[in-house]
Amino acid sequence: MERSTRQREAIRSALEAAGRPLGPGEMLEAARKAVPGLGQATVYRTIKSLVDEGALHTVELPGEPARYELSAAAAHHHHHFRCDQCERVFDVEGCPKGIESIAPEGFQVRDHEVILYGTCADCA
Repeated sequence: MERSTRQREAIRSALEAAGRPLGPGEMLEAARKAVPGLGQATVYRTIKSLVDEGALHTVELPGEPARYELSAAAAHHHHHFRCDQCERVFDVEGCPKGIESIAPEGFQVRDHEVILYGTCADCA
């Protein structure tokens, strides 16, 4: 059980250190720094477990594999930026004011997502 706990903590730490949503491959690469023998199947099992527990939130961008962020990060309303070059996803703080006003007349907005696409600072 100790090995499993260490692997799980390495995955959580990788997400905390990144400070942005990560895909399973990115989690594996980052967590292997702490647990060199970590396997891909363990990462997927841990992601499922953490999502089921509510510790991870799924970040879905149209046409792309899911990424994950810690639920604490997802607790406050925010949006995402996806870099066209490195394909990393970053959190964007804040929200456009008055976004409800662009809905068709008579419609009631329940929720919204804004995804920005472009080039991140590292790739620019």
